[in-house]
Amino acid sequence: MLWNRLRLTLDMIKFEHSVFALPFALTGALLAFRDGGYASSQLGWDLAWIVVAMVGARSAAMAFNRLVDATIDARNPRTKTRHLPAGILSRGFSWFFVAASSAVFLIAAGALNPLCLKLAPVALGIVFFYSFTKRFTAFSHLILGVSLGIAPAAAWIAVRGSLDLRILWLTAAVTFWTAGFDVIYSCQDFEFDRAEGLFSVPRRLGIAGALRAAQALHVLMIVCLLTLVYTLHLGALALAGVAAVAALLVYEHSIVKADDLSRVNAAFFSVNGVIAVTYLAGVVLDAALS
Repeated sequence: MLWNRLRLTLDMIKFEHSVFALPFALTGALLAFRDGGYASSQLGWDLAWIVVAMVGARSAAMAFNRLVDATIDARNPRTKTRHLPAGILSRGFSWFFVAASSAVFLIAAGALNPLCLKLAPVALGIVFFYSFTKRFTAFSHLILGVSLGIAPAAAWIAVRGSLDLRILWLTAAVTFWTAGFDVIYSCQDFEFDRAEGLFSVPRRLGIAGALRAAQALHVLMIVCLLTLVYTLHLGALALAGVAAVAALLVYEHSIVKADDLSRVNAAFFSVNGVIAVTYLAGVVLDAALS
């Protein structure tokens, strides 16, 4: 019985989509190691705890979001079959899952270093706060971006025990990337958001305007990634990774049109997972061969 409820909860939070932010966190850790002054014997343990922390934080945030939005989801034709509004899962078990996932995150942060543990409640506060933002600001997409964008900076701190401002270029890149694809995804709820008085870029700018805003956000992502290559003195393979990400973003925007949103899920779920892994691969290869 417990296993079945856990399985349903993992399905509710789309556990497999941890791939979105995790590669960027691992990239932050690798860049911190590559920058020098770190004992390689400890890196494996730190990477393991970073993965645990990322999974714990994302799981807690997603379950919390489903709880906060349950009544809204019940009124939305697109989301009314989700686990909580459909009665497949109880709110009590979902709150237990949020608490357990948060505890896993805090334990992992403590295992990394004291600064990680001190900052862990701040990180949880940011990712939980996002769930309320569409009720009062169209900048909710950017706040979601920050929720994922702190991952590479947090991973840098996990490896080095301090923050180097240069890694914030990767934080900015992930923020703009996430905000851009969230704007695309939210186009599906344009009519619902307008009827419910919820805030979003599509509601503010219309679907065509929102897609242009998403393009601009993704251009900013590429600018930030190029600046990161320059400031951290990365090599040709890292630059090739940026070029591959740019090509994937062009494809993502090519399959979503203002008058045809039928391929939004392909853009959101498939292409973005490839983007994250592709960029990590470019940095890994650059570090290995430089």
